[in-house]
Amino acid sequence: MSFLRAALAGAACLLCVATAVASPAGADAPVPSIASPLQGAVRVVWDASPDIQAARADVEAAQARVRAASQPVYNPSLSLDAENADVDRRTAGLSLPLDVSGKRRARTLQADAEWRSREATYELLRREVASRWLKSWSAAALASRQRELGEHRVALMRRFDALAAERLAVGDISSPERDLAALALGESQIQQASLDGSEAAALAALDAIAGDAVKSAPLLPAGLPPVSNGIAPLPLDERPELVKARAGEAAAQAGIDVARRARLPDPTISLTGGRVRTGTGSDQVIGLSVSIPLPVLNSGRAEIDAALAEAGAAAAMVRSRQLATQASLREARSRYDALRTAGEAFRQGRAAAFDDRAALLEKLWRAGEISTSDYLVQLKQSLDTALSALALESQAWQAWFDYLTAAGRLTDWLDGRTQDVSP
Repeated sequence: MSFLRAALAGAACLLCVATAVASPAGADAPVPSIASPLQGAVRVVWDASPDIQAARADVEAAQARVRAASQPVYNPSLSLDAENADVDRRTAGLSLPLDVSGKRRARTLQADAEWRSREATYELLRREVASRWLKSWSAAALASRQRELGEHRVALMRRFDALAAERLAVGDISSPERDLAALALGESQIQQASLDGSEAAALAALDAIAGDAVKSAPLLPAGLPPVSNGIAPLPLDERPELVKARAGEAAAQAGIDVARRARLPDPTISLTGGRVRTGTGSDQVIGLSVSIPLPVLNSGRAEIDAALAEAGAAAAMVRSRQLATQASLREARSRYDALRTAGEAFRQGRAAAFDDRAALLEKLWRAGEISTSDYLVQLKQSLDTALSALALESQAWQAWFDYLTAAGRLTDWLDGRTQDVSP
């Protein structure tokens, strides 16, 4: 019987670890705030992300294009003419096309809309990178907890296997019971290899986002995230997806005006002055001319049609984004609420009472109401349940980040402003 007492002692140690993970003091225990410590970590991730650096460069390029579009459309031209014949001519001319059709203003408006679109793309990418890192960080943290719990399970099963071998030698247990202990050890080692692989994959996914830029990230709380009702989603038109789509639509509409004004010809004014020598006489000459291109061979109508089609596509994209954003928010909220409800139910139910169940198993064994194999099976079920609880907690945290992203409140949560947006 001593080997069972040792096994129960090891089980109590392991169940204490499981209880710390999955059984808080109460179902309504407050979750420690981790948003503030995460701000610095996410900012480091943003600074280290090459994708964000590229998007920032796109924004700067768009700003430069706005400055370029606000410059005059045409530059003056200088011409110098000289002729030696019966008449010697020396003249200089200056010509300048005049932007009477408003091309400069139309191009500036288009460039400004494209700049706003690039800004929205940049903010969307920042949000995406933050969401990816937060989800990978929570997955890695919980995978580490699962690995630690699995290591305790392997240690328990190894000790149980050694005790079973000793008791078999003295005839206290049968050979099938000894084999059962060995099988339990082998299975726990196989499962531990899977947990080690899962942790390695989670850490690799985390490193793929920003490498080792974040030296120390805050620990993930043992509790569940807040309820979704505590955060009101941004109004539909203020969400980053819609801001980007509307900026793209504005750029497309501005492109129509650019195409229409490009179709209108602009006159060119030329001023010429110089001296003409004929024989023994010499005269000064001054000339003024106006020229205007004729849109005969290329009327520019095709460019207008293309711009109209692009504007139509952009408007349709706005409507599509509206539908997709609303559907994404509903899906993310429903999924998060379901996972959080399941987590709360687990914590409030008997499944989370590991210490009580361990004590009950020992009491039943002392009374001879369960066998060694029954004890081992039920203990294994308890440990598997603890691992499942950690998996559920991981899914809940990742669904929480998905909900914040869909609601347009991820950066607000990171900045600690969510208390100002509760309904």
